[in-house]
Amino acid sequence: MTQSYPSHQLLIGVVPVEVTIKPIKHLHLSVVPPNGAVRISAPQSMSPDHVRAYAIGKLGWIRKQQARLSGQQRESPRLVVERESHALWGRRLLLHIEEVNTAPRVEVHPRNLIMFLRPGSTLEKRQRILAAWYRNELRKEATGLIDHWQQRLGVQMNKLFVQAMSRQWGSCNPSTRNIRLNTQLAQKPRSCLDYIVLHELAHLSVPTHGEEFVALLDSLQPDWEERRRLLNDLPLLDG
Repeated sequence: MTQSYPSHQLLIGVVPVEVTIKPIKHLHLSVVPPNGAVRISAPQSMSPDHVRAYAIGKLGWIRKQQARLSGQQRESPRLVVERESHALWGRRLLLHIEEVNTAPRVEVHPRNLIMFLRPGSTLEKRQRILAAWYRNELRKEATGLIDHWQQRLGVQMNKLFVQAMSRQWGSCNPSTRNIRLNTQLAQKPRSCLDYIVLHELAHLSVPTHGEEFVALLDSLQPDWEERRRLLNDLPLLDG
């Protein structure tokens, strides 16, 4: 989620661990949703043997966190068919498909998501239209949040990318000042997107996940941990 630092992989039993060496004071371990990837950020002064011993000592905790993630409710792959359930900003909507001879579009109604499609649209075409619509919805919502948090943080990002991401909800590259957001965030409550936007923009001020970074989040969004927990406990999209 940060600028480029030296990294390598450890194998603890059968668990791969990505280790990144950074200019930080303390070692940081995380199990990253949605797939449970294990990452360690280690101080430059810490020996490889110390890092390995730490990871071995935390193996039980790592497995517990991975089990929690794998046990989360997962949604089946979307077929984009009549009366299929879809989510937008934490709300469940039933899909209704109408065939038209005009350009495809998607409309949101109180209980339904209505897709206007040309007759005979293939599964791939339907999925592509819906994915593009989700990307657009997320970009529109994120733009206002980015403006807000840039002003609060006194930072300026370069480009926003909205895309499918399998290992994380968002990322920030402080060297390019680019932010990436996972398209699935459009399906989660807005409060979760607000947290992720703040988290990524905060890396433009504090590149690492150390005490200074946590203190910054605490000062700007005191309930950020609750929002993160809500995001990680929600169903994941499979496929």
